[in-house]
Amino acid sequence: MRILIVEDDADTNRFVARGLTELGHQIVASADGRDGLFQATEGGFDALVVDRMLPGLDGLSLVKALRATGDTTPVLMLTATDGIADRVEGLEGGADDYLVKPFAFSELAARVMALGRRPVASVQPARLEVGDIVLDLDRRTATRAGRRVALQPREFVLLAELMRNPGRVMTRTMLLERVWDFDFDPKTNIVETHLSRLRSKINAGFDTDPIETVRGAGYMIRGDG
Repeated sequence: MRILIVEDDADTNRFVARGLTELGHQIVASADGRDGLFQATEGGFDALVVDRMLPGLDGLSLVKALRATGDTTPVLMLTATDGIADRVEGLEGGADDYLVKPFAFSELAARVMALGRRPVASVQPARLEVGDIVLDLDRRTATRAGRRVALQPREFVLLAELMRNPGRVMTRTMLLERVWDFDFDPKTNIVETHLSRLRSKINAGFDTDPIETVRGAGYMIRGDG
C-alpha cells in the first residue's frame, strides 16, 4: 500500500513510517496539515494516517477539505483524547477509523490494513435519479427539478444512500453503518440532524418532501418526488 502519514511529532512520525516501511508499504510523510492536504490531493494513496492536532491545518479540517473534493481515500485519525464526542466529530468529519495515543504499532498496522482491504464500492451507476432529484456521483452534484442543491459531503452521501433504495425503509442503524461507518450507537441525534439539514436544502422552493419519516422504523425516499 502507498500510505501518507501526516504527524507533526517527529518521533511518532518516524516510528510509524519505519514500522510500515518494514511491512513493505511505500510511505510518504508530512509534518504539517497544509502540506499534508496538498500531498493527499495529489492522489495515489491507498490510506492516510492523520494526527488530529497539526500545525498549519488541523487533522479534522484536512479530512473535511479532502472529502469536500470527493476523495474517499480511507483515513485513520490519531488523537490524544479518548472521548466519544471527539470520535464522533472525527468520524462525522470524514475519518474512517480512530486510534487513541499512545498506541501499539501492531494495532495501528492492523487498522491500516483493514482500511486497505475495504472494497472500493462495487460498480455503481454514475447517476442516481429518483423523482425529480438527480445525483451525479462523479461530479458530486445534486439537482432537484433542474435546480442545483448545494450539499455538504455527508449530506450528499446520506441522500445517495436513500436514493439507492427508493421505496425502502432505511433504519437509523442502517444509515449509521452505511453513511458514517459506525458499528456502535453514538447516542447522539447525528442522523436526525443531518436529515433535517438535507430536507431543508432539497425542499427549498418546493411544496413536497420526497423523504418520508416512517415512525418507529426509519426513513424512505419516494419515487414520486
